[in-house]
Amino acid sequence: MTAPDTAAYRFSVAPMLDCSDRHFRVLMRQISRRALLYSEMVVAQALHYNKRRDKLLDFDSTEHPIALQVGGDDPGLLGDAARLAHDWGYDEINLNVGCPSQKVQAGNFGACLMAEPDLVARCVEAMTTASSLPVTVKHRIGIDNLDSDELLTAFVDRVAAAGASRFAVHARKAWLEGLDPKQNRTVPPLQHDRVVALKQRRPGLIIELNGGLESPEDCLKALETCDGAMVGRAAYAHPLRWSSVDEQVFGEAPRTIRASDVVEGLIPHASAHLSRGGRLWDLCRHLMQLVEGVRGARHWRRNLGERAQKPGADLDVLAEAGRQLRDAGL
Repeated sequence: MTAPDTAAYRFSVAPMLDCSDRHFRVLMRQISRRALLYSEMVVAQALHYNKRRDKLLDFDSTEHPIALQVGGDDPGLLGDAARLAHDWGYDEINLNVGCPSQKVQAGNFGACLMAEPDLVARCVEAMTTASSLPVTVKHRIGIDNLDSDELLTAFVDRVAAAGASRFAVHARKAWLEGLDPKQNRTVPPLQHDRVVALKQRRPGLIIELNGGLESPEDCLKALETCDGAMVGRAAYAHPLRWSSVDEQVFGEAPRTIRASDVVEGLIPHASAHLSRGGRLWDLCRHLMQLVEGVRGARHWRRNLGERAQKPGADLDVLAEAGRQLRDAGL
């Protein structure tokens, strides 16, 4: 396993359901060599009972550093998940205490666990005992009426004492009733100041700011007061916007990353995926946001989408899409 980069969390791409699968992560790895990438949330119970764990856990070696995000409320199952994450070669494991969906609440995990810091602590303790991987937690600033700085600090203190090494804090509260997950990403107001204040109260803890970061410049501003900047939907909707983060955040030498470089860089991964019986569209669907704001972008997206979704679509489709971009100077 590749040794974890201790600075990788300075810029990370958040776990996103139906978005941050292995194909999108390989796409983002063409754009940033240093960012910490997160898996989609995997339910610990599914890991325990599903015999085809490879579908849930496999990733490409180029994806390091990579974190597995898990959801659950059973310390035993989460301990098993931590062991699996270690054996599979992940660099860390993250516990979801931020998802507000009704389905997740029905399983008593996600954001509703912010009301049960002792249970979260027992889960984290089980995970840290089960493997040597860093155990991190992604959570909200509050839920429903449990939304004060005192409660947020008490939650973080309890979970940190249990062994959590880092906290990714979505700077919005979650309403568990009345708002769906999409609304919970936009309707509750952003409160970056509360995350900054948490870091000031607990300077010894590693705190990442998540929510509303739309550009590398936003991330640099966040890094003035917090230890890390986590970006979600803005990375998925505008992948190339983040092509400068290795230079700006990690201090690496500047490099030019074009859309054609990203597409062509995906070809080895696409070849392996097709050889396993996968479909080209599985990864090409993530390319629909790659080219934007330039002449011919809509035509390129439509052409790639139509061709990649056809039965039997092969590498020639991806190669041709890359050639078209390169010929256009993109």
